[in-house]
Amino acid sequence: FETGPMSGSGLGEASMTLTLASQRGLVLGFAVIGSIVLSAIIILTYGNLAAAYACLAAFAVALISFYRLDVGLDLLIGLVMLCDEFDIPGFYTWTLKAGYFTNLKELSYLMGSEWAVMNPFELHLFLLFFIWMLVVCLRRNVKFTPVMLWPSLAAMLVWVVISLVLGLQRGGDFLPALWEIRALFYFALVYAFVPQVIESKAQIRTLIWVMIATISIKAFQGIARYILIGLTMAGYPTLTNHEDPVFMTTLVILLLGFLLFRTGGFQRAALLALLGPLLLGFFVGQRRAAYASGAASLAVFLVLLSKEERRRLLKNSAPAILLFSLYCGVMWNSESRWAMPVKLVKSGFSNDRETAGERFYSNLYREHEKYDLAITVRNAPVIGIGFGKKYDKPIELVPIPFTLRDYIPHNQILWLIVKMGGLGFFLFWLFFDGVIYRGASIVSRLHDPYLKAVCVMAVAAVINQMVTSYYDLQLTYYRNMIYLGALLGLLPAIRNLDRTRADEGQEISP
Repeated sequence: FETGPMSGSGLGEASMTLTLASQRGLVLGFAVIGSIVLSAIIILTYGNLAAAYACLAAFAVALISFYRLDVGLDLLIGLVMLCDEFDIPGFYTWTLKAGYFTNLKELSYLMGSEWAVMNPFELHLFLLFFIWMLVVCLRRNVKFTPVMLWPSLAAMLVWVVISLVLGLQRGGDFLPALWEIRALFYFALVYAFVPQVIESKAQIRTLIWVMIATISIKAFQGIARYILIGLTMAGYPTLTNHEDPVFMTTLVILLLGFLLFRTGGFQRAALLALLGPLLLGFFVGQRRAAYASGAASLAVFLVLLSKEERRRLLKNSAPAILLFSLYCGVMWNSESRWAMPVKLVKSGFSNDRETAGERFYSNLYREHEKYDLAITVRNAPVIGIGFGKKYDKPIELVPIPFTLRDYIPHNQILWLIVKMGGLGFFLFWLFFDGVIYRGASIVSRLHDPYLKAVCVMAVAAVINQMVTSYYDLQLTYYRNMIYLGALLGLLPAIRNLDRTRADEGQEISP
């Protein structure tokens, strides 16, 4: 086959340019190999069609990714946002059955294969890296896009590895340690990979469409459960994944950016149509941490605006702010179902049993947990206790249905300093504070309104994630960190695209 020239800093929209004969030969070769592999899997698994279908789907993904690496990346992010990492108590959905984040050895058709310790997501990501490296080797005029703040990212990851080694040397358990650090490395890989692939505004639009579609599907899943159980929570703590409301917040921020900067086109129209379902999906998620992170995200959005933009936003949103204030005032002491969001927020601020209601014991558990973490920090304040080690529990915690609760607490900001010490804590915030600063700097210089809206969304997503992680895990959740890595990975492409258009004097389209 022939390799065509590359444009920009990434791989362009086509991974490879093939002659007609090469295309036919490639299709025929894939068909033959696919048939052989499919037949072998059916025979080896004694007719397990699920395994065969999974292999067929993986084969299709590989074929698409070879043809268009950017589409392969879209599929990766789409599957991450669509599939569930954890079960939702009381519900067993097809998005969990897919097993996208489940180790292969735990899947029914590979049970007993102890070697299969990777999950489908990791295989998918490594496939994309393999294709990218193959294309890089075949092309001579490759221009790598520098990874933003890579020295501080590398320093943070090196210290994560050191903390892992320290924890294991001190008698820590490897599997819990793997659960602790996996998401951080997923973030880093996606963060570094996205700018190598995404190089055009059209590709950014497509990726944003994928995010809008998949996050909206998760909202509709929660709404469907809410309707099926009679428009009540029926005693369920949540009707969505813990992280889904956090993702919905980012889409609301994106919509605000579209409206304020007068851009977005069909995506703005779609988000306006989906605003009701997204807010209802956010509500049935019943995550107090998401309310806190949502408020913080709105504050970040305001800070990133110019004075004129801030004035215009406050002027146009004044009626909505007034109505919301009246709603909170009227419902503050109400016991009706319409007051549930207000009651949820109140319960997060109060340790009083009467005010906190059914959340009182959840609050108490977290307070005891934070005390235990504070005591543990004293044992190794500089370098931490290491990953894989249980934190001390001078106050014994009550049992909860989370097998890693002795390793991973709810407050994952304090968890960082416990595991990585003051040095690792500093390196973590050095990187993420740097990303926030760099992102805010890019926002202030952007000319393209669409790119500006996406950039604001990405910067707000960092604060959104960190505030959530202070209250409710999620630094160790795969989906959160992959999503954050994808958004922040867009920043170099956004900066380069806007700079190129400004230098060339191109007309900016909304």
